[in-house]
Amino acid sequence: MRIFGIDPGSERTGYGCLEADGRATHLVMCGAISALPGDAFPQRLVRIHQELSTLLVRCAPDCVAIENVFHAVNVRSALKLGHARGVAMLAAVEAGCPVSEYSPTEIKRAVVGYGRADKQQVQQMVKLLLGLAQLPSPHDAADALAVAICHLHSAPSHAGADAGVSGYVSSASPRRPQLKSWRQYRPPTTG
Repeated sequence: MRIFGIDPGSERTGYGCLEADGRATHLVMCGAISALPGDAFPQRLVRIHQELSTLLVRCAPDCVAIENVFHAVNVRSALKLGHARGVAMLAAVEAGCPVSEYSPTEIKRAVVGYGRADKQQVQQMVKLLLGLAQLPSPHDAADALAVAICHLHSAPSHAGADAGVSGYVSSASPRRPQLKSWRQYRPPTTG
């Protein structure tokens, strides 16, 4: 199963694609689509749509998971975020992908085990769950990967199956215990 996660934003939209086979989950790609300086809002929306459309064709995911609007600083910010989500959803539907939406609390709970986790905790757990050598950057990419991980844990096709996320980096220890929450994380000891 290939899942494409999107963390929408009008300034920067994060994306991340994961491939899961029921035993392991591998990072396919991640990054962020940033607005160009001086771009008017309509041009930002066009850029988000065009780049996501290209990425979706390249990744050919089975589904797209997107963060749902939960709250915003003000009404204007919420409307801009809603527009960015709309063009992201349009790109997914045009690519023929089913779309699932998750609230920020659901995403944080699925990845960190705590619905009010901060961005650093989310980045750290995404790194650990995927066995990455470094934190996914920018944080929008980590958030998009977290959306994809949330979908992986919530997808009906994985109900009852061991769809645990494990490392893809060859240097990651295969005997590392599977972490279910950020509370279980213990930094490596230097000896």
